[in-house]
Amino acid sequence: MKKALQAFMKRPTTWVGIITAFMFQIIFSVIWMTGYDGVTDRVDKLTIAIVNEDASGMGEAIAGNLAKELPFGVVQPASLEDAKQQLNERELQMVVHIPADFAEQAASDSSQATISYLINESNPALIKSMMSGAAETITAEVNQQAVAMGIQATLSGMSVPDEQAVAASNGLSERVVSDLQSVNAVQGMNNQMVPMMMVLASYVGAMIMGMNIEQSGMAISASTTRWARFAARSLINVVSAAAVSLVGASLLAALGGQIEAGFLALWGFQFLFLLTFMFVSQMFLYLFGMAGMLFNIMLLSVQLVSSGAMVPRELLNDFYTGLSKLLPATYAVDGNMNILFGGPGVGNDAIALLATCAIALVVSAGAVLLKRKVAVPQPQAAIASQKH
Repeated sequence: MKKALQAFMKRPTTWVGIITAFMFQIIFSVIWMTGYDGVTDRVDKLTIAIVNEDASGMGEAIAGNLAKELPFGVVQPASLEDAKQQLNERELQMVVHIPADFAEQAASDSSQATISYLINESNPALIKSMMSGAAETITAEVNQQAVAMGIQATLSGMSVPDEQAVAASNGLSERVVSDLQSVNAVQGMNNQMVPMMMVLASYVGAMIMGMNIEQSGMAISASTTRWARFAARSLINVVSAAAVSLVGASLLAALGGQIEAGFLALWGFQFLFLLTFMFVSQMFLYLFGMAGMLFNIMLLSVQLVSSGAMVPRELLNDFYTGLSKLLPATYAVDGNMNILFGGPGVGNDAIALLATCAIALVVSAGAVLLKRKVAVPQPQAAIASQKH
């Protein structure tokens, strides 16, 4: 055992493995703790829309009070359709709709007024949880305002003193109820986790594949040219991405995954972002050799934090929010949500991924161009030369 231990410790690969284990702990701890720090303090970066169709003063007053008291950013679109479009494009996190007959229903003794909420579930699960809680709070607040404003006005009109009118209105029953509706509904927690799973599995797979191909390239470097190896690796990436994405999309469909846009759209988009991951992860290996794996570990951690798969990007600090716009996982998550759950389409996401893939390919080619060819002598050839 002692000899075996000494033999292991003499190998550079043993130390690389040990250092890698340390780096995973260091990198993930630093990035995740700084990335998620203060998330709950930035809810004001989430935006809800209040659409008031009630022409009476009650609707306008309620909308104004909500805009002042809610911890979120509040906008008032021109119409409900405009708000729905912005919600579908994830520019809004919720739409609050006050209907035209709100004041009339709130003042009626035979009915209750309804305030409607629209939530886009094609988002991180945290959005639905936060907005559902906000809807309950808003309904309770609007109910108090509706009772105080509507019933107090009625009692005042009957020459009841203001103090008695306020006291009476506070004791009246609930006048407002909520109607919570979801667009792009997600069918179960297993489907909710699919975008994160696809990004995690794809980037880790691309990292490990790139590491092994780099080692294979080093082994055949004496018998092949650098451009031949570059071309071969690029072709392997394309073919592998097509095959691996087909398997991934097929398994998702076979296991009952939610795919709103259809199987072919899922396969095609997964092929695109997986290919991008392969070229990006191998770009660091072209630039730094096996040491490039440290950059890949960092990139994996940063992308899991900033992609919007788990926590909305709006809640991250400015550094990670800005960084997310440069990383391919952001567009992979957005596109996956659109394809799986529904949304505005994947055109912009696909363009961003294609641009990232092209940049990685050009940088990799530049690294090949600038790197001098280092010949690795073959053991048999060295022995033969010694004999002569």
